[in-house]
Amino acid sequence: MELLTSRQLVQAWTRLNRQQGRTIGFVPTMGALHEGHLSLVRRAVAENDLVVASIFVNPTQFGPNEDFNRYPREPERDAQMLQQAGCHALFLPQVEDIYPAGSSTRVTVSDVTEQLCGLFRPGHFQGVATVVAILFNLVMPTRAYFGKKDYQQWVVIRRMVTDLAMDLEIIGMETVRESDGMALSSRNRYLTPQQRQQALAISRGLRAALAAYQSGCREGHELVGLVMKTLEQAGIDRVDYAALHQIDSLAPAVRADAPSVLLVAAHVGGVRLIDNLELTTP
Repeated sequence: MELLTSRQLVQAWTRLNRQQGRTIGFVPTMGALHEGHLSLVRRAVAENDLVVASIFVNPTQFGPNEDFNRYPREPERDAQMLQQAGCHALFLPQVEDIYPAGSSTRVTVSDVTEQLCGLFRPGHFQGVATVVAILFNLVMPTRAYFGKKDYQQWVVIRRMVTDLAMDLEIIGMETVRESDGMALSSRNRYLTPQQRQQALAISRGLRAALAAYQSGCREGHELVGLVMKTLEQAGIDRVDYAALHQIDSLAPAVRADAPSVLLVAAHVGGVRLIDNLELTTP
């Protein structure tokens, strides 16, 4: 696996392989890798000639009181995991490779960012859209792979790619979970064993709503109510949102008659966790 540690190196790698007609799969990450990330890499390996992953803890998507400074950084461990998954190149930039001195351009995606996490993390999605746009311009991938656990992020990136006529395909993959239903997240490591058991109420509440949906319930307030009841019973009292939205537009939904998604953001022991489940008929 090649290690690309500067803007110039990744651009040279990209130009060479594009000129030779190779397809490039891209998996952007912030490191602290887990099976969810590796599943993206393995699919990219199966669908492209070459795969490059990036590890960059992006400062512009963290708020002033968020966990940027303590976000786990384990580049050597992550590189070994990527190599074992079949990744061909790792882009490991410094901040100045992404945001050179004097950088003042930011990418803003309207509408889909003005709700859900966008309400609770001002500026977050501008940081996400900007760094992803820069990474796309450097790597010039044929396809880019994202986990749908960060459902709003996935919708925002698809919207940006469509609106800016970027020449690549965005692939979304289902959330990878532990055997007990817990969605894999780099932030799970912050939880104590007791907090982790409490956090299971998030996926348990979503599954309760899914069961009701499969039994014929379509009322949004009833489905959301099942999630909230499960969180309350577990003692999770800080919930940013539990909401029903349409799948593609993320417009708020009153009923789940059309394909919809239930999304949750809640705090457990000071750790903000997100999860979701799509509600679609077979």
